[in-house]
Amino acid sequence: MAVGRMLRAAGACTQMNKPLHRDIAEALAAVEGDFSRDEGPHPVDRHVGLRIRMRRKEIGVSQERLAEALGITFQQVQKYERGANRVSASKLWEIARALKTSVSYFYEGLASEDPVAHREDAQDFMLTGEGLELMAAFPRITQPALRRKLVELVRTVSEES
Repeated sequence: MAVGRMLRAAGACTQMNKPLHRDIAEALAAVEGDFSRDEGPHPVDRHVGLRIRMRRKEIGVSQERLAEALGITFQQVQKYERGANRVSASKLWEIARALKTSVSYFYEGLASEDPVAHREDAQDFMLTGEGLELMAAFPRITQPALRRKLVELVRTVSEES
C-alpha cells in the first residue's frame, strides 16, 4: 500500500509506530471498501453540505453573502452545499463562525447505525423547496401534541402511498 511505502521511506516505521501504521492502513482499506469514488459525493460530505444549507436558510443568509464572508465564490458555496466539493476543516470553522453556530452542528444527525440510503433519501428531500419550507415551518409549531399529530399524519399518509 502507498501509505506503508511512504511511512517506511520516511523512516517512520519503527517498532513503536508499527501498530499506528497498521491502524492507518486498516482504516484506509475500510474506507475504500465502504465507498467507491464513482458513486458521487460521499454521504458525510452530502450531510455536511445539507447542514450548511439548512443553517444558512434558517438565519436568512444568501449564498452570495456567505461566499463574501468566506472570501470565495457563491458557486463554491453551492458545491459545498451539494457535497460536490469537500469542506476543509479550516473552511468549516469559518462557515460555522459566519453562520453563528458550532462546527459540531454540521455533523448532528450523523449516526453510524443509520442506513446510508435512508439518510440520502432524506437529504434529497430536504434540499427540495417543500423540504426546506417544511424544515422552516415545523419548528414554529409550539404545541408538542400538534407536532406529534402532524408526524403521525405524515407517517400514515406515506404508508398508504
